Amino acid sequence: MSSEKKVIKITNHIYQPKHEILPKDEAQQILIKYNTRPSQLPYIMISDKGIEDLDVRPGDVIKITRKSPTAGESVYYRYVVEG
Repeated sequence: MSSEKKVIKITNHIYQPKHEILPKDEAQQILIKYNTRPSQLPYIMISDKGIEDLDVRPGDVIKITRKSPTAGESVYYRYVVEG
């Protein structure tokens, strides 16, 4: 038996929703639209495997686009924090 472990990269998995860093101006527009501050968004840890391929920094806003059987697609926003 081989003792090698197979590593599956989560960002390439078919069920992993699309994650992208919002440019600062777009993030600002989202905050204005929802009348909120970045710290009021749900947090995503900088170490989260879903964003490991992105060049994220604490303070970035991440847009997550998920496929939805009822809505077609749904969009979520997360605030990157250290952790």
